[in-house]
Amino acid sequence: MTKFIYVINARGETEPFSCRKVLSSARRAGASHNTAKKIVNIIRKDVYPGIETQEIFEKIKQLLSRESPESAIRFSLKEAMAKLGPTGFPFEKYIGEIFSRHDFKVKLNQHIPGHCLTYEIDFLARKGKFIYIGECKYRNLPEGLVNPTLVLANYARFLDLKKGKFFNKKEFKNLKLRNLVVTNTKFGENAIKFARCIGATELLGWRYPKSGGLEYLIDSQNLYPITILPSLSPGLASAFVSKKIMLVEDILKLDIEKFAKKMKISPAKLNQLTREAKILFK
Repeated sequence: MTKFIYVINARGETEPFSCRKVLSSARRAGASHNTAKKIVNIIRKDVYPGIETQEIFEKIKQLLSRESPESAIRFSLKEAMAKLGPTGFPFEKYIGEIFSRHDFKVKLNQHIPGHCLTYEIDFLARKGKFIYIGECKYRNLPEGLVNPTLVLANYARFLDLKKGKFFNKKEFKNLKLRNLVVTNTKFGENAIKFARCIGATELLGWRYPKSGGLEYLIDSQNLYPITILPSLSPGLASAFVSKKIMLVEDILKLDIEKFAKKMKISPAKLNQLTREAKILFK
């Protein structure tokens, strides 16, 4: 009979340790199959009953740093997403940038009247015959699931907006209105169940939908936030945000000497970030 080792996940729950999860997480970060298997064999020997999944995460990242540095940086994507808020780096602006790079026309922080009330909308994203009313729900902890109550409230707002005069203007007549909730973490089971049942609300989060979650939209076009770079300090993050630099690829476009002088930043620090950016895109 197979003896399971139980670990403690980010929500404080116990679950069986899974070699498959370690293998798939390393592979998703870009490690080769052989490298991922090597990491699994090392981790399997190190795990003990009651170990926290965060400790396993750190061990995987350390091993990736030695075997595949670019994969180690990509492996930190979820952690990087959790750093968006505390650095003054608005989550909705980052999401707006992702949609823009996927050929949507995006407007941020719109005040739109519904039938009963006026609402502040995080973003409107328009592409072809579709226009999405986007609501961003940022969580700075990995266990911060989006619950059904939030999705239900968002749906009620959508119905009021849909009934109002704004979206009944002539310019929207031939467009299909969609409701969208975006989070940097995961949706609770009942939140997903409600959205599927009602049909008028779409969800976009970590590994949801399975056919292309938020991490897929990021990975598919290398739209990594600057917070994924290991050497990024809060001070540097603030300097970049003040100049609307949100993506790692934007750092590679900088004139380092000129930017360093203008922002009174050490060129050495910027050069280090540039080196890390190049490793990421290797």
